[in-house]
Amino acid sequence: MTFNITAYEHVGIRVSQRERAIRFYEALGWVEKIDLPEHQANEMVNASGVYINLIFNGISQQDAKNILQDDSIKYPGMTHAAFIVDDLDALMNKLKQENISITDGPHIYSNRRKLIFIRDPDGNVLEFNEILK
Repeated sequence: MTFNITAYEHVGIRVSQRERAIRFYEALGWVEKIDLPEHQANEMVNASGVYINLIFNGISQQDAKNILQDDSIKYPGMTHAAFIVDDLDALMNKLKQENISITDGPHIYSNRRKLIFIRDPDGNVLEFNEILK
């Protein structure tokens, strides 16, 4: 018996402050579709149908470190979510308007994609890629 993984359904992002996180992700184009209070979570979706789940049980940390870019010891674990955008320059302009800092990039990798990294208010790393033609 064989099977194919055909899509990526969503990424779960643990955050410490519900309203602050929702405002941040709304600035990136997501809107809350389903509130899941029994799970301390929600589902958000953007105009292209890309889903994320925010999980509202995080403990706020002063100077939170991300395991991808900050920790010198590289423990196993998920490091970031990466999304495809149709126009990275337009996203960078939107980030500037929203006062969201680009923490790394833009870079071109393998002549295949141009990318940037940002962080949400809890330090979660998000990568955005424009696929080069």
